Amino acid sequence: NQPMELAGVLDIDSSVKAARFVRFCDAFGIPLVTLVDVPGFLPGVAQEHGGIIRHGAKLLYAYAEATVPKLSVITRKAYGGAYCVMSSKHLRGDFNYSWPTGQIAVMGASSAVEIIHGSSTPKSLGPLEAEYAAQYCNPFIAAERGFIDGILLPRSTRRVLAQDLSLASSNPRLMSPSKKHGSVPL
Repeated sequence: NQPMELAGVLDIDSSVKAARFVRFCDAFGIPLVTLVDVPGFLPGVAQEHGGIIRHGAKLLYAYAEATVPKLSVITRKAYGGAYCVMSSKHLRGDFNYSWPTGQIAVMGASSAVEIIHGSSTPKSLGPLEAEYAAQYCNPFIAAERGFIDGILLPRSTRRVLAQDLSLASSNPRLMSPSKKHGSVPL
């Protein structure tokens, strides 16, 4: 996902492209390092008719099937099904972290508060959004529940990922099987 393009949402094209990349890396034994900033899947009639669920499932399946070491760092947003798809612990990610600024939730605070409390004036929703974000959209809750392995400061990210890649390369459980799949056209 690319936060500078469509705010980082996963659409049909990005899901297929990412699935091809994950499968390619897995086929050649290249570890996957995923930097996550994804607010969700792109909604809309065109995406629904184009098969966003089917194409999003390709990405989910590619990460789930990958046998190379999988590391991920949530840098900002990780919402809903898109969070699960992007190499989460739920897909057997080996090392999963978040920066302190990471927001891991079903949806963003503003959307959640609007659904829970209904549409009101933006001024009245502000304190509710802040309360919701503090209570549900922070990485500390995810760490408590085991959804991430820890919270990294941005300046220590490279060092920790390098240590984890070194550990993964010496761990037989994280080594690739003797026979890998091919790189089929997706």
